[in-house]
Amino acid sequence: MTALSPGSRAQAEARPDRPSVVELRLTAFAAHRRAGFPLGPLSLFAGPSGSGKSSALRAYEALARLGGGAELDEVFPDPVACVPERARPDAQRRRGFRIGCTADGPEGPVRLDVAVQAEPELRIVGERLTAGGLTLLETALRDPSRRSVQAAWHTAGSSPVTRAPLPDDRLGTPLLPLRVAGKTDGQRQVLAAAEQMVVALRSVFACDPLPRSMRTAVPLGAGRLLRGCGNLAEVLWRTRSECGRRHGLLVDAVRAGCAGPVRDLLAELQPGESGRIGGVGGMDGTVQALLDRGDGLRTPLGRLGDGELRYLALSLVLLTGPGVLEVDTAREVPAALQTLTVLADGFDRDLDVRQREGLVRLAARMCERGHIRLVGAVSDASWAAGVGGVTVVDLEP
Repeated sequence: MTALSPGSRAQAEARPDRPSVVELRLTAFAAHRRAGFPLGPLSLFAGPSGSGKSSALRAYEALARLGGGAELDEVFPDPVACVPERARPDAQRRRGFRIGCTADGPEGPVRLDVAVQAEPELRIVGERLTAGGLTLLETALRDPSRRSVQAAWHTAGSSPVTRAPLPDDRLGTPLLPLRVAGKTDGQRQVLAAAEQMVVALRSVFACDPLPRSMRTAVPLGAGRLLRGCGNLAEVLWRTRSECGRRHGLLVDAVRAGCAGPVRDLLAELQPGESGRIGGVGGMDGTVQALLDRGDGLRTPLGRLGDGELRYLALSLVLLTGPGVLEVDTAREVPAALQTLTVLADGFDRDLDVRQREGLVRLAARMCERGHIRLVGAVSDASWAAGVGGVTVVDLEP
């Protein structure tokens, strides 16, 4: 076994156990050109309307979905909207965009860069996975008449690279475990880097609570919170019975962010059409969420303000995990090594000063533990300046 030098040993010990995205690159995407954004455990994109906050989060979510194996047309239903406005077509009438990220973890920093053609046909025309200055995977469109790209990945055996076609409608990095045998040191390096990137990207939950959808009773279902949090009452029904400690923390958070006294947060089954309780005997009942004010007074969530509902929903997201949220969890990775990244566009929308400060402090506490990361978009982040652990990315229009 080769002994590590003191410097190498310190560098290895400093590497995080949980893979996570530490940089987002928008080389040419929507309003962004040659942009690179550092990301910490808790990052806030700040800037006025039109500065590119939402498009940055959209690019992050797109990379996450591609890393999970989604097809290109699912991820980019309107790809032309992602092309920089001033981009001009080449001689073949082609236009596109470029995005990428860096994932840090046990393998050190791993870079992924993707070039997407939006016109005349949507396809991936180039992809590069690199680590330590070494190109581990590279793809390129050689023949536009074929629905594939030519891929070459690092082998470090009798042949330095292996070449084969890969589909042009999905990312090549998550396909590598199906193509690389892992027999040589080079192949094992490729697989380890690809796994780190995929794990860092896959557990992403894009969340934008819609108060209007949270005000009514909802049917019982799988108990996994949806993007717009319209099934909040159903998730509260599940979490209250399954995790009393987590529910208690949620009640504390709601007490700090909602007007009036809050003794508990309840979810109650409503009678079905025949007067019987839903879920019994196959009846189609619903569940409603309420605030227990004490002294027998209960306030349905439908009576709360938009800010209170968004605050409540975002608090629930920060206090739960992949088993409760609608995400594609990396099931082959131990839960202790997984990181959930919450993408929250309009993180401060409808919140008053007390609510947004309370929410960012809750986020900082949860992110400090290492298994939750948050990337949010806000119009102004000056109110978060005094909170430790917050990375503010200032954008100009």
